[in-house]
Amino acid sequence: MNDDRILLAHGSGGRLTHDLIRQVFLPRFRSEALGKLADSAVLDSPGSRLAFTTDSYVVKPLFFPGGDIGKLSVCGTVNDLSVVGAAPRCLSCGFIIEEGFALPLLERIADSIRAAAAEAGVEVVTGDTKVVEKGGADGLFINTAGIGVVPPSVDLSADRIRPGDRVLINGGIGEHGLAVLVQREGLRFQSEIRSDCAPLHRLAADILRASPGVRFMRDPTRGGLATTLNEAAGGREWGILIDEEAVPVCDAVRGLCEILGLDPLYVANEGKLVAVAAAAEADRVLAAMRANPLGAGSRIIGEVVEKPRGRVVVRSAIGGLRVADMLTGEPLPRIC
Repeated sequence: MNDDRILLAHGSGGRLTHDLIRQVFLPRFRSEALGKLADSAVLDSPGSRLAFTTDSYVVKPLFFPGGDIGKLSVCGTVNDLSVVGAAPRCLSCGFIIEEGFALPLLERIADSIRAAAAEAGVEVVTGDTKVVEKGGADGLFINTAGIGVVPPSVDLSADRIRPGDRVLINGGIGEHGLAVLVQREGLRFQSEIRSDCAPLHRLAADILRASPGVRFMRDPTRGGLATTLNEAAGGREWGILIDEEAVPVCDAVRGLCEILGLDPLYVANEGKLVAVAAAAEADRVLAAMRANPLGAGSRIIGEVVEKPRGRVVVRSAIGGLRVADMLTGEPLPRIC
């Protein structure tokens, strides 16, 4: 925050985003729920616990292999509810439409929202529509909010993570960010990369059934896996050690990252879930994840360690160690 202007990188989900939140928003919107900086706020309500989340989608292009802005808006919101242990119930959907936008495209996106909501078992129960002058919205922006119900026994938080815990993920990383990038830039490669955009509510529920005491879950979207793990470890009395060879990366993603000089650990995902479980329960959680179609490629990729505290460290194939810090800058703008 060395300037008095917002940069594109302030929306990356990385270090500048977190600096912006802590400097501008947290001091002004004082709230215990907000201060936890979770994907959803978990709120006590008479007779139940509710999870509430909101998100905005400005992805460019609107359509990409494996998804579109409509599917993305539903899956992203459902997943933010799911990783705090909630069963998603309903969504709102707000449209900001640029003057001149093609009605058939809007209908196609609305159909995608309907299909994704049906797959996730949620209803769109309220919404809003605004039209802005040409050039004011780059086609279409969508805002969603979601409500879910959290079982009384569920308590997912980085505060519960302990040294010795295992870190798991449900499949290959980097697919969404690169699918959007390839489509936007018109790149051509022999192997098509498709977004992993998918609703993770059933996978999250399977994990909780296998291990009611699972410590933490998060979907590594903007900023990728490395940034998500840094969000968990930052300021803690423990760190996270990741085995680079254990992190699943498909050949197409690995090859394109090498060509473009990108690190897959920082590329966005929209159908991946990171879980932290006690060592004694890790194999049971892994089996439950692999039994779900969205978790067939699940792996244990690392562990929680006593040192270095508050940091994420990656062990390479040759045994060397490197610090994987939070994303700085914005290598892949507007992926969600």
